[in-house]
Amino acid sequence: MDVQGFHHVAIQAREVERVTAFYRDLLGFPELTRHHRPDGSLRSIWVGVPGGGFLAIEDVAGTPEELPFRHERPGLLLLAFRISRASRTAAVETFTRAGVPLEHETRWTFYVRDPEGNRVALSHHPDD
Repeated sequence: MDVQGFHHVAIQAREVERVTAFYRDLLGFPELTRHHRPDGSLRSIWVGVPGGGFLAIEDVAGTPEELPFRHERPGLLLLAFRISRASRTAAVETFTRAGVPLEHETRWTFYVRDPEGNRVALSHHPDD
């Protein structure tokens, strides 16, 4: 096997535009492309992830399941992105100004939720 690195992660979202705005406007991920169905409706938006790969935000009609921050359910737990220690305070302030509450915080990482409830971590581990 010749795995060469991360390619992409896909998440499903009821409100693709709103979720894309979270990753594009708050995290600064560039919008790469939009994909449409044959009828012209939006199927997905891809945003670039710094360091390589992309996040595909795929349209679905279902309602997101609300789960507590910590739970014992198998499956995707969170999306974790690397930040520098020096940028942590500014990143927290960006979320605060946008009305996005911190769900949890540790010495190296803070956690928020995107508009559909997916947990997102921003971490500078192990940089103190």
